[in-house]
Parts: sequence; C-alpha cells; structure tokens
Amino acid sequence: MDIDGLPGFYAIAAADPDRLAVIDTDGSATTYGELLARVNQVSHGLRARGAGTGDVVAGVLPNGLDAVVMLMATAQIGLYYVPVNWHLTPSEIAYILGDCDAKIVVTGEANPVPGAEVGTRGLAAGQPVTPPGDRTCGAAMWYTSGTTGVPKGVQRPLPGVPPEAVAPLHARFLGHIVDLAPGPGVHLVTAPMYHSAPCAHTHFALNLGHTVVIAPKFEPETVLELIQRHRVTNALMVPTMFHRMLQLPAEVRAAYDVSSLRQVIHTAAPCPVAVKQAMMEWWGPVLYEYYGSTESTAAFAVKPREWLDRPGTVGRVSPMFEACVLDEDGKELPPGEPGLVYVKSSMGTFEYRKDPEKTAASMRGEWYTPGDIGYLDADGYLFLCDRRTDLIVSGGVNIYPAEVEAALLEHPAVADVAVIGVPDEEWGHSVVALVQPVPGVETGPALTAALLEHCAPRIARFKQPRTVEYRERLPRTPAGKLSRARVREDYLAEKTSSSL
Repeated sequence: MDIDGLPGFYAIAAADPDRLAVIDTDGSATTYGELLARVNQVSHGLRARGAGTGDVVAGVLPNGLDAVVMLMATAQIGLYYVPVNWHLTPSEIAYILGDCDAKIVVTGEANPVPGAEVGTRGLAAGQPVTPPGDRTCGAAMWYTSGTTGVPKGVQRPLPGVPPEAVAPLHARFLGHIVDLAPGPGVHLVTAPMYHSAPCAHTHFALNLGHTVVIAPKFEPETVLELIQRHRVTNALMVPTMFHRMLQLPAEVRAAYDVSSLRQVIHTAAPCPVAVKQAMMEWWGPVLYEYYGSTESTAAFAVKPREWLDRPGTVGRVSPMFEACVLDEDGKELPPGEPGLVYVKSSMGTFEYRKDPEKTAASMRGEWYTPGDIGYLDADGYLFLCDRRTDLIVSGGVNIYPAEVEAALLEHPAVADVAVIGVPDEEWGHSVVALVQPVPGVETGPALTAALLEHCAPRIARFKQPRTVEYRERLPRTPAGKLSRARVREDYLAEKTSSSL
C-alpha cells in the first residue's frame, strides 16, 4: 500500500467494514465497520453534549472497547482526550479532571466517577452512524509529573486538518523507526492504555489497518497464548514483561508458537542487556526499541540488528529530530562524554497545560531535555548512564518521589522522609521510603503498617513503598534541600556492606 495514499482508520473502515478491528479482553470481536459506527455515534454524542473543537474530554476507563472508541471518536472532532489512570485514588483523579477542565468524563462500571458517563452507550444512543461534519484532527493529552510530583497535561497544538492528513505522517515515521507497515497485521495490547505509548500504538495500529487484540492483563503465559492463537505480528512491551516471561519454565516457553512476531517494541525503561539478548535468542531478532518521553515522543530508536552490534544502545536520533548532549553550562560534549540529553523536533512543540513556568524550565531555547544522563558514540548512537536523578521507574511506570514523600509527611509520626528507587531484578526499580520518625515514636512493624494504611487513600497502590526503613536523621543541604542522591548512595552502600 502506498504510504502517501494511506487512508487511515476511518476510510479503511468505510471501505472494508468486515475487517476485524478489535478483540476485547473477554474475547468478543468487533469489525472495522462496527467500530466506525460506534465511533461516529459517540462523536455526534460528544458534540450534542456541547464538546467543541479544542475542548477536553477525559476517559477513566480500563482497557477495552470503550477506551478504543473514545480514542478514535475524539480524534476526528478536534477534541483533546485525556486518558486517566483508573488505579489512582478519587482525589488524584479529581485533581486531573479539574486541572484539564474536562467537559465530559467517561468511566467504567467498576470505577465510577461522580457526574461521569458510564461507558460509551449513553453517548451513542440515538445518534447517527454517519460521519460527523467538519471533521478535524484531535489529540491525546497525557498527564505526567516530570520530577515535581505535580501532574500536568502535555498539550500540543491541534493540527487543524482532517485525521486522514495525519495518518500518512505517522505511518512513514513508524515505518522508519520500527518497520511497521499498513495492511494485514495483528497488534497486541499488553499494558494499560492510560499510558502514552500503549494508547498511541493502539491508535497507530488502527490507522495501519491492523487488528488490535487486548490482553485482559499482563500474565506471561496468557500473552504467549494470545500471540499463538491470534498470530500476533507486533506488540508494545516494557522490560519488566520480558523479565517475567523469561522466568517461565523452559518447557512452558517452548510450548507456544511465537513465530508470527515481526516487531516487539519496547520503551519506558532501560532494558538490561542480558534480558534483551535472552529474549532475542528466544523470539528471534524482533525487539525494537525507542527512547524518549511523553513530551519528546520517540526521539531515538534502534532496530534489532543495530542493537546486536551495539548492545546497550537506545539508538540514533529519529527522523525529524535533532539531539545533543550538554554539560551543566550548556556546552555541547564530544562523543563518549556523558551529560544531559537534549532533543529538538520539527514535529511541533508542546506545553504543560496551565504551567508556563514548568514548560520554560524544561527547555533550553528550542531544546527539551527528558532529564536523563547519557552519551553519544562516534556514530551517533545514544547510551544512557542513568535515569533522571529522582525519578523512579518501576515496571515501566514513572513514580515521583516528591508525591510519595508528601503523603507520608502527612502522618503525625513522620518528621522527615526520603523516597528513593533501588535496583530490582524484576521491576527495574523498587520504591523504598526512609523515614525519620518524630522523637519518642517507636519504630517497627506496627508503625510500618500504619504508614502504609495512611498512604492507601492518598496515593495509588503502585506508588506506595515496598520497603519502609527508619533513620535517625536524613541528610539535607544547608538550604534545607534533601539530597536524594546521597540518600540513595548511602542506602546502596549499606546494603552492599551488609551482604558481604
């Protein structure tokens, strides 16, 4: 198929309505024609409720058909769509919905939100299945906290063109960095669609004409069974998933046919070299990687054969991007010298919604930094040395220490606290809270249980500490700033010493 003439989801569905579009978590199937009819009805329904170009609509939805419908409906009527993590506490969800000024909220039956539509049926009811008028491209707006612990929406200007004008650009970009192509294909969704990459790749798959298979949740053997049953050709995963699949007994791994796989794309967290090598020994040279962030998208990419020649690299700069590595004074560093990674894209700018100061702080002129330290080799391949200083990445998910610390500091027994990420073989990093108790407070299992109980209504479970330890005093600078780097170094040194 000619990329420049790629019609995208809406035209594919109209021309080939019997093509299989989505296989849901319960195994039910929806064709392209059926999906387009629901998408059009929901587009009309959103407009009937007053949502106009540039407005924000949010979805607090688990993975499934409704999440797909909302993504594709907002994308053709010029709306910003905010997918919200439904594992968050009610107060965390309320903050995001208020900050983004969501005009309409759609939620699932299992996680109701006051005043929200439950599912998409109500929006679709009584609406025509024909395309809405004045179709114009919308955009997803994902919320991210950077390193501040205060979530902000990453907002890009709407392109002001029909979605069919954007589909070829995406297809050309994906074809270059991960060899995805329009036509027959089966994409497996293994991670929550409230995260940027799984959500975006679902959108891409439908614009390429692929079938989207949604796993009920990530379980290693379930994923292998789905790959075999549906002859999956491409999927998006995070390194933690690879680690868990490699822990399966050899006879279980050998029992499933994964020969249909062509592209298994991974992102979100560094992948240990040994894990990636073991996966390619099992699945063949099908692991593609890209590195970036919600703000910078896929700024670097590396294909399997390239990576095997340079184990550990996250790739070379992607098309329409420029990159450099700068020292603390903003001076460009030569190959091999580590510094802060900066990228610049001709694909357009972004801003943090309602936060120009945060937007400005993340930029150096036109250049944006994801906050990671790395170096470029002589051929322009990027190698990362460490994640940004404070950010914890566990299972491919960002966890922000300041947010966890703020929750713990609300407990009357806590005088001071430092939250750090420590290496974890399965998850990449594990959340550890080092607590300085108020004088006279007895430490031990009872206090730990009380602190975790205190966190439960304040922060989502995946953010809560897996380990709580106690310290008489935490290091702070003369200005009162907590040095997490020093805390982390001391903690790891202590653990290393005790294990000798």
